[in-house]
Amino acid sequence: MRKSDKKRSSSLLLGSVRVPLKGLAAAVALAVVATTGPATADGPDHGPVAEPAQQTQPGYGDSEGHEPGLDPTPERAPTSEVSWLSFPGGVFAVDSLGHTVRYRACDGDTGRVADPNMRVAAGVASGAVVVGGVAYRYRVPLVGRSEGTLEVIPRHRPPVELTGVVVTSPQPPTDPVAGARLFPLSGQLARVVADASLNPAGATVRDLSGRYGDQQIAVNGSLRPKAASVIKLWILVELLRRVDCGQVSLDDGVLVTPEDIVGGTGQLQFETFPQVVTLHRLAQYLIKYSDNVAANVLITYLGGFAPVNALIDSMNQRSTILARRMLDSAAAQRGEENYTSPDDVVSLLGAVWDGEILTPDSRDLMIGFMREQTLNTKIPAALPPGVPVAHKTGDLPDASHDVGYYLIPGTETAVAFLTAGPMATGDETVRRMARTVYDFLVTPADGAVEE
Repeated sequence: MRKSDKKRSSSLLLGSVRVPLKGLAAAVALAVVATTGPATADGPDHGPVAEPAQQTQPGYGDSEGHEPGLDPTPERAPTSEVSWLSFPGGVFAVDSLGHTVRYRACDGDTGRVADPNMRVAAGVASGAVVVGGVAYRYRVPLVGRSEGTLEVIPRHRPPVELTGVVVTSPQPPTDPVAGARLFPLSGQLARVVADASLNPAGATVRDLSGRYGDQQIAVNGSLRPKAASVIKLWILVELLRRVDCGQVSLDDGVLVTPEDIVGGTGQLQFETFPQVVTLHRLAQYLIKYSDNVAANVLITYLGGFAPVNALIDSMNQRSTILARRMLDSAAAQRGEENYTSPDDVVSLLGAVWDGEILTPDSRDLMIGFMREQTLNTKIPAALPPGVPVAHKTGDLPDASHDVGYYLIPGTETAVAFLTAGPMATGDETVRRMARTVYDFLVTPADGAVEE
């Protein structure tokens, strides 16, 4: 992370900065919109395979994948119909097309609330809603990296004004000229995707270092395959968000019983139960070993699917849903499935990296767990030995994914490589996409590859 980002995220999200709001009635809303390793890592699954989008998405400000040297900057920064405001301890999500908002913070969750009087003008959404006796007056630009404001007005107490960074998916580049240098990678990835005849595939890549102006590019970024174990990243973020809010401690213990044990990937299944397992170990094993027992225990501990889906909805990630537990074949046969997309994964990874959804301490812990990943047959296997990565795999008989961070100093990058179709050929497609991105990142202007 750049020093400027560290300074900004620390000032916004250090644990000493808290919003002293109490008594929000989380269940009350004006209107609620429903949120809608090995082959056995997530259990058997034989639902329909998602088709890939047919259009390459080279990135912000350039719909044709222009070569460097051409100015990709539009006359005015494009707006997004869905934006969310990041402030200490929470988010305020805005859907300007659907005229809905959602406040979710340490003190409560309004749910998705209709604001039929929302005003959208000059790329800014503004309005006010009242939920449970608390008023929320907002002014949120629909352009990422802007500053928005939210005034929270509790009954019989002074109002609190919150300001923060506006997050869109994708975020606009900080330097469109530098960002244009990333566009040729779109064409290279598109060729890999086109060659994967058995595996609909998608890739989204976001520069985190500033070397490419924080540009994001995608090929089939809206592809929506089964999420497999990649969904565990959202489970972890929701847990760490509660740690940041002071609601739980990672030293807290959870009773795990023999009834909680499932197979597939993981280490807990080989231990003796019942026993109390700390939240820290559950969180670590969730990622390090892609532990299915840890995933299911944490889903129960967090209160089921709804809180994780509330996190997803508050970040406006429309392709992602948690709808079943790990290795729940009965649920899968009923059509209850977990899904995500490359764009949504990078939206989450970028928000974590930038300190927009977790505090710096929790962000570092999460990335540390991802660096300990023991299932290393995809991204790490495609790269030269010793290249630093932090990642999370996902495997099903009809899905193969690997997502995470390339941590090459000065070229830090978030990546999401997702495929549907046969796992074996999907693994190879992921490795090819991973190596394509690596070669692009380490190739200087003269074309020589740096190892």
